[in-house]
Amino acid sequence: QVQLVESGGCLVQPGGSLRLPCSASGINFATYTMGWYRQTPGKQRDLVATITSGGITNYADSVKGRFTISRDNAKNTVYLQMNNLKPKDTAVYFCNGNYWTQVYWGQGTQVTVSS
Repeated sequence: QVQLVESGGCLVQPGGSLRLPCSASGINFATYTMGWYRQTPGKQRDLVATITSGGITNYADSVKGRFTISRDNAKNTVYLQMNNLKPKDTAVYFCNGNYWTQVYWGQGTQVTVSS
């Protein structure tokens, strides 16, 4: 019954902004470290950002200063705010949650940055 559902992906112009929400169900959300990862065809899935249950954040160097991860435990939702988007940010973005041995993934949402 565990489910992570990303949404908000779309086509956006370079320099634009976008916010991706991921809603979780079936887990004790507040105890989980949440994260965002991204993947392009034929490439590995790379970490974008993580946020711990205590609110500590970590970012990939490629997005530092442009992206912000946050969480709303009352809504069981983690967000990725993306600013100053670049074509290289084009990817399928996946929501992730983990706690001890439990790891869950969303199905992904497509973000395309192009003029």
